[in-house]
Amino acid sequence: MSSAGISAAAHRAAQKRTASGFDILKSGTALLRLLPPTVAHKSAVRALKYGLVPKSSETDDSVLAIKVWDLEFSNPLGMSAGFDKNAEGVDGIIDLGFGFAEAGTVTPLPQPGNQKPNLFRLTEDRALINRLGFPSEGVEAFANNLRKRRRGAAGIVGINVGINTGTADAADDIETCLDQLARFASYITINVSCPNTPGLCAWQAGDKLAEMVDRAKVKLARVSGDRTPPLLVKIGPELDEDGLAAVADVALTIGIDGLIACNTTSQRPATLRNANAQEIGGLSGPPIRQQATKVLSNLFEMTGGKVPLVGCGGISTATDAYERIRAGASLLQLYTALIYGGPRLVSEIKSGLAERLRADGYSKLSDAVGANHR
Repeated sequence: MSSAGISAAAHRAAQKRTASGFDILKSGTALLRLLPPTVAHKSAVRALKYGLVPKSSETDDSVLAIKVWDLEFSNPLGMSAGFDKNAEGVDGIIDLGFGFAEAGTVTPLPQPGNQKPNLFRLTEDRALINRLGFPSEGVEAFANNLRKRRRGAAGIVGINVGINTGTADAADDIETCLDQLARFASYITINVSCPNTPGLCAWQAGDKLAEMVDRAKVKLARVSGDRTPPLLVKIGPELDEDGLAAVADVALTIGIDGLIACNTTSQRPATLRNANAQEIGGLSGPPIRQQATKVLSNLFEMTGGKVPLVGCGGISTATDAYERIRAGASLLQLYTALIYGGPRLVSEIKSGLAERLRADGYSKLSDAVGANHR
């Protein structure tokens, strides 16, 4: 057999092993959906923390590789912040086949989050509403979890930082997190768009965002060693064109290394069918896909493609992923879709995305980024 034949056979064998592992995961995902949402969430994080989830043995298609911020991503799919809030299971997340994982949102001091119930499935809409409110074990516990990562663990890990509820100085909270966590981060994201933390979204305004980013950059320069992690900002989908233009201006003038678009929304599309649709909190999943794509596309135009964008919000299929890449995303993040599609969805999206890229004549992902704007 030729070397190419051996390689193909090995790839098929790896796919078979992965498929059997994903069959187990599929059953586990169905069982988790029988549990109350908060219990299911905690159970999933613990399963990943203790290595109870089979590791993907697939090799990523070379067309999916992309370099952003001098970081080499084997594929553009990442786990969004909000799942692993205390950095307990980042290695298990990456083992599912993700190109990166973003842990958090972490706050300086421990806080319980909002009163339960605070997480709701909208099954008919394949969506979620959460009003968790940054439940966090605090920055010290978060750092300790990262110190305990398994020896030799690889993978790109972002850290999403936020503020304590009722804080007197939001920017100081961000600085506190950076001081403790910068050394562990492949990149840092400031969350200024969670609809469940009073006053937080006001920090998306141009002048306030400029202040927070400027202070964060000064802090990072002081506490980082040989490499200063890139600084990203996660925005919400409700910003109008003036608001987006202000964010783009701060990114270009003050220097934001990347933008994540978008967070959950407090708005409620008329298309929602589930009885939980009017619960207070942030809506995520397919119902926000169109708006999230529009925001990302506008940001790409406003920044002239000079600021790397991370597409987040309503990505559930390879078609969604490719749409977001062509709209201007260099990287993508999932969360809600995994609750309904299970971990096998990661492999399915990667495979379908690679097929679409090659069908359109692309040999590398970066060439397709922002294609709709050319």
